[in-house]
Amino acid sequence: MTALTLERLRREGQAFTEEISREGYLAHAGHKPTAELQPIYDRHAAVLGRDALELTLDLFRSAPESSEERRSAGYLLEWQIESQAARAVVELDEREVAWESSAVIDVAGARCIPYQRAAIEIANAKHRSERLAIDEARALAAAAEHGPLRLERIQREKAYIEELELADGYIPTFETLTGFSLRDLGSQCSAFIADTRAMWDDTLPFFLRRNLRITPGEATRADALALFRGKEFDGAFPASDLEPSIRRHASELAIDPFAGGRITFDLAEREGKDARAFCAPVRVPEEVYLVLRPHGGVTDYTTLLHELGHALHFGYADAHYPFEYRWLGDNSVTEGYAMLFDHLMQDRGWLLRYTGLGKTDVGEFLRMAAFEELHFLRRYCAKLLYELEVYSGKTSWDVLPDVYVETLSGATGFRYRSADAFIDLDPRFYSSRYLRAWQLQSILAKSLVTRFDEDWFRNPAAGPWMVENLFAEGQRETAPELALRASGEALSFDPLVRAIERGLAG
Repeated sequence: MTALTLERLRREGQAFTEEISREGYLAHAGHKPTAELQPIYDRHAAVLGRDALELTLDLFRSAPESSEERRSAGYLLEWQIESQAARAVVELDEREVAWESSAVIDVAGARCIPYQRAAIEIANAKHRSERLAIDEARALAAAAEHGPLRLERIQREKAYIEELELADGYIPTFETLTGFSLRDLGSQCSAFIADTRAMWDDTLPFFLRRNLRITPGEATRADALALFRGKEFDGAFPASDLEPSIRRHASELAIDPFAGGRITFDLAEREGKDARAFCAPVRVPEEVYLVLRPHGGVTDYTTLLHELGHALHFGYADAHYPFEYRWLGDNSVTEGYAMLFDHLMQDRGWLLRYTGLGKTDVGEFLRMAAFEELHFLRRYCAKLLYELEVYSGKTSWDVLPDVYVETLSGATGFRYRSADAFIDLDPRFYSSRYLRAWQLQSILAKSLVTRFDEDWFRNPAAGPWMVENLFAEGQRETAPELALRASGEALSFDPLVRAIERGLAG
């Protein structure tokens, strides 16, 4: 057998990642009823075993601090541990995909809908009683089957990583691998929730009363889906204009949204397709899929812009970079590009140019967008605080659902369900990637305005600059490094608070 070397690890690791990504795309986009993951892990066992882990550990420990070798080895080590942990729970992942694609919920004996469409149906329900009934049926299925599957996966993955003994526990292991402090970010999140409490308490009752005719004491997470669906603005965001508007924007920015055929838009309604949109970089940069299951209106425009940011990032990555710089690294970077684009839905000039909003209603839309931004930031700050509690091991598993409800409901003002405690939780602290991406996008946007003026989004010089200076770099840099290179500033929530205050003022 060929000895395991760095080059072999890169070559076969990329082949493994491409197969896993393709299988995930086909299953989650509704092209297959389930994901057949175990055979892929078996085919690539040579780069997912103890020898591979020891190789990456040796590379990491022997590389000088702050060197390019250390950066490369760190990304490979994090990937190794994540991949091997995923291999340990692969049968649960297969069961979850199969269950989600086939599960049907009975809504009060009146009708049946696919479990995967529940969020879409809730957001589009005409009456509150209807959305609450759908959510009740969804929660029953979640509590009976989906939640237990996710709980078992979380427990097994946590145990696997802790048994590696790379650090003293799951959280220290994550911090060792990524090089950033979750506890410091958690402190920032606690401060953000406290500092924006008065702003939130002032705005939430107004929007609930005006848009849904309910009070904060009545509001549930299902009501949040309806509120932020923004159906009152549907006339300005027709489905027929969705892709043409985004394509026109990219054209004026002088970026080919399809990257010469490397990026495919998968926007069709399809049974078995996830309600949650995603970008699937199957081969980077040669084959990237942007997947969206239509919800309608504002939501689809925001989501398409978000996934476009991901797709452009992967579709324009430098093909000469090694595997770890094109595929791995700090996902706060790709999420930062995604948020840079979706935050154009909070830009007055962009909205007036590329949507049906007029000058008379754009101000009200921007106030609603700022309110939604505040909600999601508070929600994700609370998610990270809850996840820190989950992985600390200090709270028993049977108590955690109550912690989830208390933490998320307290931060958002919407009543959460205990059935979602382990479903509304992405592995390996992905919420931290989103939070740092929020911070990063504000810095990137400021840098683009400085370079290309307020309407950078239609400046034909801006697109090529972004391709060459941002997207081509893949994920070689971390989010803090990219922020410093772009503007000399450190990541912070402060610019986000100021932007929300301006938006709420109209």
